[in-house]
Amino acid sequence: MNQTVAVVIDRPLGSKHPKFGFEYPVNYGYVENEIAPDGEDLDAYVLGVGESVESFTGTCIAVVHRNDDDDDKLVVVQEGDKGWTDEGIMKTVAFQERWFDSEIVRC
Repeated sequence: MNQTVAVVIDRPLGSKHPKFGFEYPVNYGYVENEIAPDGEDLDAYVLGVGESVESFTGTCIAVVHRNDDDDDKLVVVQEGDKGWTDEGIMKTVAFQERWFDSEIVRC
């Protein structure tokens, strides 16, 4: 954490989930060649960007750790953005995390 990461956005802000149909209120993607415990590229929520983007480079400030799933998510923000509380992160990612037992992990 607190490292700069490049995120490939495969579900941009405003897009719909291909299976469940909910809308993404944030840009969501993955860090290429960083493998998560589920065997896929490590997923990432990009917070604080108010427009749809194809890629994003920012700072990882936390991990959304799923206690009941092996698919943790990075939380990535613009460099220097220190305005995110754990509660604010959870509120922002609740559109997807509401189905899991998740917690915020910081370094």
